Amino acid sequence: MTDKHNMKSTHLPSTEIDIVVPFHDLDPLQIVWHGNYLKYFDMARFALFEKQNIDLQDYYRKTNIIFPIIKTTTKHIIPLRHRDRVICKATLVQAYTKIVIDFQIRYSDRNEICCKGTGEQAAVTLPGNALMLRIPDDIQKALGFTHHG
Repeated sequence: MTDKHNMKSTHLPSTEIDIVVPFHDLDPLQIVWHGNYLKYFDMARFALFEKQNIDLQDYYRKTNIIFPIIKTTTKHIIPLRHRDRVICKATLVQAYTKIVIDFQIRYSDRNEICCKGTGEQAAVTLPGNALMLRIPDDIQKALGFTHHG
């Protein structure tokens, strides 16, 4: 079990995407509207799943299992503005009882963090919306986690 803990502490699956803030993401104060940060997180989340060869739509078609967002947190540090060039990083933290991904948005040209957040997803079977108490083994494995116990 030591290997699992070493892998978890030193090599968590992650990916980064580049974003140039478009004009249509701004609010009347000419900064990015707060809800659009979740859109950026989602873009990075799907890039992370793609990197791990996971297609959640295809998985749903095959299994009737969906992975809805059950919780998000967002910490706004520096407001983003039109044409800002940023990197949104998604790092998988957990994939046992739920999928937990940490997000970080930082400027491309300097190591200054603009926003941080977390998203949590559960596994739910359809029809019936039955909450699964753990992430299916094949998804855990694809995300680089193995069930302990």
